Amino acid sequence: MSPSYLAQDPTLADFGRDPWWLVLGKIVFAFAFGLLATLLGVWFERRVVGYMQVRPGPNQVGPFGLLQTLADGLKMAFKEDILPKAADKVVYFFAPTISVICAVTALSVVPFGPMVSIFGHHTPLQVTDVPVAVLLLLACSSMGVYGIVLGGWASGSTYPLLGGLRSSAQMISYEVAMGLSIVAVFMTAGTMSTSGIVAKQAHGTQLSIGGFDLPAPGWYAILLLPSFIIFFIATVGETNRAPFDLPEAESELVAGFMTEYSSLKFALFMLSEYVAMVTMSAVTTTLFLGGWRAPWPITIWDGANSGWWPMLWFFGKVIALVFVFVWLRGTLPRLRYDQFMRLGWKVLLPINLVWILVLSGLRSIEDWDTRGKVIAVGIPAGILLIATIFWPSRKPKPQPTTQEQVDNRPHGSFPLPPMDLQVPPSPRITRVVAEREPANIVAGSDSREV
Repeated sequence: MSPSYLAQDPTLADFGRDPWWLVLGKIVFAFAFGLLATLLGVWFERRVVGYMQVRPGPNQVGPFGLLQTLADGLKMAFKEDILPKAADKVVYFFAPTISVICAVTALSVVPFGPMVSIFGHHTPLQVTDVPVAVLLLLACSSMGVYGIVLGGWASGSTYPLLGGLRSSAQMISYEVAMGLSIVAVFMTAGTMSTSGIVAKQAHGTQLSIGGFDLPAPGWYAILLLPSFIIFFIATVGETNRAPFDLPEAESELVAGFMTEYSSLKFALFMLSEYVAMVTMSAVTTTLFLGGWRAPWPITIWDGANSGWWPMLWFFGKVIALVFVFVWLRGTLPRLRYDQFMRLGWKVLLPINLVWILVLSGLRSIEDWDTRGKVIAVGIPAGILLIATIFWPSRKPKPQPTTQEQVDNRPHGSFPLPPMDLQVPPSPRITRVVAEREPANIVAGSDSREV
């Protein structure tokens, strides 16, 4: 078989050798992918949510309403650009661009496919890759916080400032859970290079249990299922998507940090949200879903991971994750802020720490013999099982009845309404009841019933 039809994983040595026009073409492609995916993502979300709510959604402008997002963008561009009087003009102008640039920059280290031939040059379908590429992804997502908090502060208004602080606390909190989830990927893959992580998921792994070698899938979404679930929840919170879209506070009836923005600046903030959603879907695909490699049973075909076909599988996985984002928005109600922060700090973070501890323990005993592995795993598992069985349960205290609550009220408390829902007569109203004596009429002989 010709080498051009064989799937070839790029390595770090394959980057930095392309001519300038090929590098520029890759950059333009990544930027165009982010913008085009955002335009189609807005249309996709409105159509899917409309289908879930049994209504058509946008269907007038263009075929199937595909040009509705473009029409909305043009309409927003021609709207009046209002600048608040107390705003810091420089920071107010650059805050939306920070969010968009950080979201698009993260696509530079995302692999879209294997090694291909472009006009005679053998090059990977990726802008660039570095030994710490995943740290670059975390840095880009962290820098997006600056655009939000600066946009709220530079508006010179109270509600945008509160929304910016609320959003920045939200993003920072879930950044911790996201980073710990990626630690499990580092430990399993042994590299921080995105192309290397995709290459490590190419083949299934072998699990040795009881002396038997059992095949296991190569996708980290299955091998590292707790990390995958926590990472995806953290990405939803990181991108301010429903049910974690807490910048739009219902009690304030405002749009959070972008309340004072209008026209194209408002459009940039909205664009950054959708670009971040597409970018995080691409990052999740790279880290946990095998990247550009085809899923089973497509892998039965020998040429599934060769040439330009892997881009199709990559885009299909990204679209599937974007659908999950939309599905969450159309299904779950918005959380309260305290519930949201409690989920991040008291649920996701402890579970992630315990999972990493367990995973590191399993990695450290890989070279042991079967007996040592059974002892090392069985003793902690037995202790945990016994502790779970004999752990004292908290029985809820019996709730006092309504009459007991009334009887235990302190002296001098406010009067209570009647518990039986029957309103007694007012003591200020006196009723005079006329009592009549029965009439004693003797019936005569000619009496008749009237």
